[in-house]
Amino acid sequence: MDWTAQVNIYCERLGPGLFAEPLNAVTNAAFFVAAWLGWRSAKAAGRLDGPMWTLIALTTAVGVGSTLFHTFATRWAGVADVVPILLFIVTYLGFAVWRFFGARGGEALAVALAFPFFAGGFRSAAAAALPPAFNPAIGYMPALLALVVSGVLLLVRRRAAGWWLLGAGVAFTASLTFRSLDQRLCDTFPMGTHFLWHILNGVVLGALLLAWVRHGARPVAARAAAA
Repeated sequence: MDWTAQVNIYCERLGPGLFAEPLNAVTNAAFFVAAWLGWRSAKAAGRLDGPMWTLIALTTAVGVGSTLFHTFATRWAGVADVVPILLFIVTYLGFAVWRFFGARGGEALAVALAFPFFAGGFRSAAAAALPPAFNPAIGYMPALLALVVSGVLLLVRRRAAGWWLLGAGVAFTASLTFRSLDQRLCDTFPMGTHFLWHILNGVVLGALLLAWVRHGARPVAARAAAA
């Protein structure tokens, strides 16, 4: 496989070059803003624990990977784009099961490791059942399902974190819609709608980071005193 081969799958990109997708590239700033807001909120609340640092780092990596893909637009950059997203989804799910639902560490790890297998099966079934128009969003539907189900279950347990997860789910639904519309609107809207996927996903990750700060992270001072 030629890892340097060009990838052209978005309306905005009409040819090769680092600046062929200016809007798609610039809007990756949303991920860096989300990481910064998460850091600032956690620091102010005294909740910069290990998991929070991990989520901040992964959010930053998502921004870096997406920026690489929308500038270099090669296969290797595509991998750099996708891998941090997958790592964030799996990591956040494990952390949520652990802290939001009170599961043991081993149980949370098992859920996180099992999720990619569930997602693979879900994608295969959805690809066979749904119209082609849904194809750009199918790969992320398992993550949306996990957000919604987790949010509902938390609300049933009267946990306020559920509202944050459901809110993130609403924003994620909108971002998936714009991701799906991008190629279909090229003739009428040459810039496409993928840049809205970036902006809204910045909102999604920001909401998830704030949910962790308020309902998942442990106070650093309390941990230091306990030690």
